[in-house]
Amino acid sequence: MSQDLNQPEVSKDINSNWVTSSKFLFYVSIFAILSLVVGNCTKLFTSGFKKPNPEVQTSSQYKPEYK
Repeated sequence: MSQDLNQPEVSKDINSNWVTSSKFLFYVSIFAILSLVVGNCTKLFTSGFKKPNPEVQTSSQYKPEYK
């Protein structure tokens, strides 16, 4: 009975407790993915898409101009 009363303390070290380490790695991966998504959205919002303005021959336009 005396052995039941003296239980060792639960270690909260990430190296020895796989449940704590897996939760920690899960939250770190979620944070990393969210930070990448927010960073990319912010970059796209600030710089935006540059609309190209290519040169089109006058004969191949919607309303062609012939010489």
